[in-house]
Amino acid sequence: MEGFVVNKWKWWWVVYCVVFLFLHEATSAQQVPCYFIFGDSLVDNGNNNQLSSLARADYLPYGIDFVPRGPTGRFSNGKTTVDIISQLLGFNGYIPPYATARGRAILGGLNYASAAAGIREETGQQLGGRVSFSGQVRNYQNTVSQMVNLLGDRNATANYLSKCIFSIGLGSNDYLNNYFMPLFYSSSRQYTPEQWANILIQQYTQQLRILYNNGARKFVLIGLGPIGCSPSELAQNSPDGRTCVQRINSANQIFNNKLRSLVDQFNGNTSNARFIYINVYGISQDIISNPARYGFRVTNAGCCGVGRNNGQVTCLPAQTPCPNRNEYLFWDAFHPTEAANTILGRRSYRAQSASDAYPIDIRRLAQL
Repeated sequence: MEGFVVNKWKWWWVVYCVVFLFLHEATSAQQVPCYFIFGDSLVDNGNNNQLSSLARADYLPYGIDFVPRGPTGRFSNGKTTVDIISQLLGFNGYIPPYATARGRAILGGLNYASAAAGIREETGQQLGGRVSFSGQVRNYQNTVSQMVNLLGDRNATANYLSKCIFSIGLGSNDYLNNYFMPLFYSSSRQYTPEQWANILIQQYTQQLRILYNNGARKFVLIGLGPIGCSPSELAQNSPDGRTCVQRINSANQIFNNKLRSLVDQFNGNTSNARFIYINVYGISQDIISNPARYGFRVTNAGCCGVGRNNGQVTCLPAQTPCPNRNEYLFWDAFHPTEAANTILGRRSYRAQSASDAYPIDIRRLAQL
């Protein structure tokens, strides 16, 4: 009888282990076949490395905490938001940059983001080479042609792409490196913030339609953060170096409100596609208002850089950054640290507040 009891417990232990492994595998499995990323320096992971551009991050201290490769072209000390999201979606590795991906690697998705890129073609031109939103979309169309060859035909490719996530996050440079740079651009003299946002949304919409016509069905539209709270703008335009620049943030909110409305417009007119909006502005404001809750001590200065708030330029080559990087919201004059990107990525994937994502978060979008 004792032997029977022992064997019975051994049997239940085996069953428990099998079930545990099965559930673990199920929860960590890749949730979508591919993940395509369009954006600027906030998510660029190496596309600008070979361009003749001032907007490059392929040198230390960039990537100082990116294990195991160091500098890759990411404008952070470590991971970006899309790196965090790709991990949460169950991808084993990071989504590769378009500039270097070849062969069947493209089937898992590509990152087309380019530092200094904007919705407008001229945006960021003072910094040199960059791939605008329309250029990134053209690169995606080239990828689709390659995928047709790999998957056999257009129908199979369309079916495959319909299950993938498409993340779009552009517009920051249309303010930072265009509208609010009057010495280089006349846009702020030609248009009110309302008119400028309308122009940007109109061009943004055109690119979304091209993506839709080329197989995209699950769209994540990333809103702008509070650019007026970045170390760069605080250094230039804040009297005390701490108070956010309201005229810039107000313009950003006008754009964000129109982008959120665009989600409703597309969801109402395209029955076989789903669009969501990620409220980066709201998430960032929550962090800035409650830094200690998230482990941050410094929210108004870069971990590395030059001048007031370390906000005059990006990190200098071989510059020694702050040692306590997890306590800084910003890595340099414009870009978040990995610690901040982790929060932004997690709340984009799984909304912590009802206002984080509209109408659903990325996790639920992946399940559709």
